[in-house]
Parts: sequence; structure tokens; C-alpha cells
Amino acid sequence: MLLLATPPGMDYYRSAVETAAAVKAGDISPVELVDAFLERIAERNDLSNAYVTVIDEEAREMAREAERAVERGDDLGPLHGVPVALKDLYAHKAGVRTTFGAKPFADHVADSDAVITERLEAAGAIPLGKTNTPEFGHKPRTDNELVGPTGTPFARDRIAGGSSGGSAAALADGLTTVATGSDVGGSLRVPASCCHVASVKPTYGLIPSDRRPDAFSSHTPTGVVGPMARTVDDLALLLDVLVGSDDRDPFSVPHPGDDYPAATDRASEDLSVAYSPDLDAFTVEQAVLEAVEDALDAVGDAGVTVAEAGLDGPPKSDLQHAFSVQATAKFATLAREIEDEHGIDLAGDRADEMSQSFVNTVLMGRGHEAVEHNVQNVTRTAMYDAVEAALEGHDALVCPTLAVPPFPLDDPDPTEIAGEPANGTLTDWTLSWVFNVTGHPVVCVPAGLTDDGLPVGLQLVGNRYAEADLLAVAAVFERANPWVKTYPGR
Repeated sequence: MLLLATPPGMDYYRSAVETAAAVKAGDISPVELVDAFLERIAERNDLSNAYVTVIDEEAREMAREAERAVERGDDLGPLHGVPVALKDLYAHKAGVRTTFGAKPFADHVADSDAVITERLEAAGAIPLGKTNTPEFGHKPRTDNELVGPTGTPFARDRIAGGSSGGSAAALADGLTTVATGSDVGGSLRVPASCCHVASVKPTYGLIPSDRRPDAFSSHTPTGVVGPMARTVDDLALLLDVLVGSDDRDPFSVPHPGDDYPAATDRASEDLSVAYSPDLDAFTVEQAVLEAVEDALDAVGDAGVTVAEAGLDGPPKSDLQHAFSVQATAKFATLAREIEDEHGIDLAGDRADEMSQSFVNTVLMGRGHEAVEHNVQNVTRTAMYDAVEAALEGHDALVCPTLAVPPFPLDDPDPTEIAGEPANGTLTDWTLSWVFNVTGHPVVCVPAGLTDDGLPVGLQLVGNRYAEADLLAVAAVFERANPWVKTYPGR
């Protein structure tokens, strides 16, 4: 078979579904495709600071083998030849630098592949490199002492969100086709909102992790890995590739059997959503509400049933405390593991190499007793029940992802939102962490742009293991508002 070289003026925003089909048909050469993306990264990464490490030679060799497989007529995977960006945290790749966004690990090289990396490569995807993250993914803005901040391609002096900000910025800037992320308090969804891309925070256990030395560590609060993409069809394809049990993860579950790609074709008239502008707890900027409600109006016009929702949950202050105790304890435990395994005290003699926010998080976590940690599950249960009640009879609960549009890189977290005082903490300006507390799956999609051209995202929250329903709703939002046309790098 004669493979055609990638044509001049290649569309760096072509979907993974379209790219894989073109590669299999011989219309696009994997070698030329990967070369084109690597050249674009070399030209534009200084603008976005999306990639921390680019693996040029290995990517090119994988592309050559992908091309040979097409020429041989091999049975090709669903992502054959598709470029992917790996978050520089849990998506480690053997022999490739994995820094976790931390100076003390600037030269650390992974000795094995993560499950998520294994599955992407088995499906034919070609990793281009590792993307920027704050130290160990501890905050919802991508900035660290190692390589500095990542800004959104829509306004490079404003945050890309975090902690998967490098992956989101790479997608929005046309530096990859698909990407990976992880999420403890919104790390898949905050950057998706800031960079106008889509992501899935899956039900815990649906996508396995091989985290060591503590395989039981990530369930409280619900920490997960998940896919990021520009289109809902790509999200569905990635989810299908990544889902399924693995013996290395004691919490992993078998593939539920749902056809995620087919779910995106469900009729609008068969879908129903409940809408809460603020989860009855948050103050949200008017520009955000307008974008979300315009998107809701569009899907309502397309036939989706839209109803108002109330949430009778615990007081916000109780919920914030529950999240803070369990999340900071998680990072304190992580720091202890690193000290035991590597002899590095990130909040002690190496603290000067870390951001103050990471050190503060660890020190705060060290102050919590086990009983205080565990009793927070009572508050979590109350919020879980409130979300379940709001979801009754609906395919998704819709709410904003963030209370504010992306703000300047140099600004602290907001101390005022919509004229009301805020605490300057992530639990005031993000609405994402609530669903890590409850464990509900969430698909985040773009809602629209503010009058200033800043991205706004919305969350589609569903019942456990109802990702197919969420993808069906997300696809209607995309058809009503085809955001792929909005990227400034096109």
C-alpha cells in the first residue's frame, strides 16, 4: 500500500476518530503526522509551556512501526497512529523523564509504564511527551518551581487551570490529538474549562491505576485518571480503550459493557437534565452563568428536557472542611511515601525547592488525626445523597465548572466573586471538588466564551457507572455549540 504524506496545511485539530480512520485508510502517514506535530511543538511550546518533556526519537520510531503495520495490513487498534500527550504525573512511561512537576525529581526516569500508558499504546496511540502539572497535582492551576506556569491558549497571561493544565493547553493549541489527566479535586475539569476542551472524571475504579507503594491510597477523596480531548466522540473512544479491570488495582472493575461511542448518537429528545447554577452553595460570576445558560438553552432547543434542580446538602463550610481534611491528608501521606522510598523530605530539607502551597498542604495534612479524617465521610454521605436526589429522573445534573473565568497567572486565588467576599481558596472558585467528595462521574464540556473571549466550562454529573448517559448529553451540547471552531491556534 502506498501511504500518502501528510498534506501541507495539515489540520492539527482533526479528531482522533478521523485521524485513526485516515491512517488505516493510508490517507495519512503516521511518520509524517508525528513529524508535523513534533515540529509544531518545537515552534509553539514556548508560548504554551504545555510540554515538560518531548520524546522525539521514540515517537518517531513508534510512528515508523505504525506505518509498517499499515503497510503489512495488520489488525490495527482504534487509536493507531494517533498522537497523545501524557500528563507528567501518573501516566508514566518507561525510560522517559517523569518529574511530577517537582524540582527534586527533575531528572527522575520512570522504570515502568502506567496502566493508562500501556492501554493507549496497545490501542496504537503514539506518545509525544509529558505535559506540565503543579507539584504532584496538588492545586487547580498549573505552575511549579521546575518549569513555571502554563497559560490558556485563549489568553496566555491567564491560567490554564490544573492540575492537568499542560494536557489541556496542548489540546487547545493543537499540540496533540488527545491527552491524559488525573483528578483529585477537579484536575481534569478545571483545565478543561480554562482551555475549552472536554474531559471525563470517571467513576472510581472504572479506569485502573497501578499506583505503588500504596494501591489503596486514592479512594479518599476519589482520585482518578481519565481522558481529555477536543471532541465528545474522542472522549468516548478513549474511555472505551481505557476502561476495564487490572489485577494491579484492587478497586478496578470490569468494563461495564456500555458502548461509549454509540452513546454519542442518542436522540436529544430521549435525554433529560437537571440544572443548578450554584449547587445551592456557591457564588458564581454572571459571565459564567450566562455562558452556561446559553448552552442549556441551545440543548433545550435541540429537544433535551431541562429542569431546575435544588440540592439539599450539608453546609458548604462542612463540605469544605471534609474535602480539606481528606485531600491534605492524601498529600501528606504522599510526601511520607516519597521520603520513605527516595529519602527526600519535600516539606522539610527540600522545601525550598517546592512551591509554598505544596509545603503548606503537606504540613496541614500532617496535623489531622485518623479519626478526624474518617468522620468526614458522614458529610460526604450527606452530599452524595443530595446529588442522588437531584439526579432522580434525569441523565445528568448540569452546573458550572468554575465560579470565575480564567484569571491572570500572577493573581492569587480570588478573594471576591461576583461582588461577594471569598476565602482565596480553591473550594470557593471551583465547583469541581464537590464531585470528588461524592464520587459521581463527571463529563466536562465547553459552554462558550465570555464577551472577553475567555473559556467557560460546564459539568455534566451522573450516577455511578453512567458515563454512557453523560457522553450522550455531552454530544448534544457539542452539536448545539461546536466549540472546536473556536481554538485560537487553528
